[in-house]
Amino acid sequence: MSSSKPSAESQAAFDKAAEEVKRLKSKPTDNELLFLYSHYKQATVGDIDKERPGMLDFKGRAKWDAWNELKGTAREDAMKAYISKVEELKQKYGM
Repeated sequence: MSSSKPSAESQAAFDKAAEEVKRLKSKPTDNELLFLYSHYKQATVGDIDKERPGMLDFKGRAKWDAWNELKGTAREDAMKAYISKVEELKQKYGM
């Protein structure tokens, strides 16, 4: 169920990861950024609640598509995936 409330530990680790990702030494790739965006939105908002952007909004459509692919994913699962991706990026890019 995507609306279930995450545990306090998951929320704290998620908030920490969301801060740490801003301090990476290098900018992640577009695919990495899409992964982070979609999992962040799924963890904080839940299932996508917007219409898909128009044909000429390529960036908006890519973000919408990435988030939409996570429809039905539990918030806690999205948080865990986000946290582990941030850990991977910290190893790859440094802080």
